Amino acid sequence: MSGTKQRRPAAEGWFTAADGSTRLLGTRCTSCGTPYFPRNELACRNPGCAGPKDGSELVPYEFSTRGTVWSYTDARYQPPPPYVAADPFRPFAIVAVELEAERMVVLGQAVPEIGVDDLEVGMRVELTEGVLYEDDEAVYTVWMWRPAS
Repeated sequence: MSGTKQRRPAAEGWFTAADGSTRLLGTRCTSCGTPYFPRNELACRNPGCAGPKDGSELVPYEFSTRGTVWSYTDARYQPPPPYVAADPFRPFAIVAVELEAERMVVLGQAVPEIGVDDLEVGMRVELTEGVLYEDDEAVYTVWMWRPAS
């Protein structure tokens, strides 16, 4: 076995980067098309859904990979558990992004080299995978936002 650590998602089932393209994973109502992130396993919560009132069918859904910055801020303190931070903790930018296709806002970290001074409302960004932290066993990854290429 090589000395390379295994890469694991820090939030299992919330995103994938298996095919080289990072995608958020959720569900979508088959009746009205309402998307849910994170996954909704119960029933469609859209009051305008014309689907069956005993619960619409929700199917797995991969979200679009691009959007525009809706808002952003600095995280200058270490979030409490269950968040696991790199040691030592380094401040990071948090970005609220309106997804291009779904028109819903999703939060995520900006890539480490992008801070609040590099961001602006309306800026186009895209998803990528980044390292949240690592331990003796593995490197734990999350989805992050970076300026769109």
